[in-house]
Amino acid sequence: MSVLLNQIFNLIRLLNSETGTNQIASGIVCGMILGFAPALSLQSLLVFFCIFLFRIQIGAAFASAFLFSLIAWMIDPLSHFLGSFILEIGFLKSFFTALYNLPLLPFTKFYNSIVMGSAVTSLILAPFVFKGSRFLIIKYRETILEKFQNHKLWKLWTSTTLYKWYSKYESLSWK
Repeated sequence: MSVLLNQIFNLIRLLNSETGTNQIASGIVCGMILGFAPALSLQSLLVFFCIFLFRIQIGAAFASAFLFSLIAWMIDPLSHFLGSFILEIGFLKSFFTALYNLPLLPFTKFYNSIVMGSAVTSLILAPFVFKGSRFLIIKYRETILEKFQNHKLWKLWTSTTLYKWYSKYESLSWK
């Protein structure tokens, strides 16, 4: 339970930070792909490689991977149907056989109907999740965060000695 609360607090801290919206939205999309993919597969390693190679927010990726793994579990019947449909297309059978005989591609587990359906679903949803999460992050920062920081109670809290100690601790512990 504490791991879940820690992820939620880190996500809130991330949304309130100066991190770019594209970096956070990219992290959410990578988390969606991680959540839909099998835990130890080649596509997961590819997503981790992209996270570390590009400027993608890793905290957003891990938090959204947890959320999307729960969603993936709920839509497994749909993923199975879509994956079975794709794998059973007649003219693609020789293509999938050739892919299976390559050295590394069987580690993607593309031959599993749920994995294939989840991969196709995540690739179709990726641009929509990116645009939607970016839009929501911008709206959150413009409306909720602005109102919260301009509220009298927040201004009162930030003027206390306890808050100044906390902010000093935060600046020392995260550098």
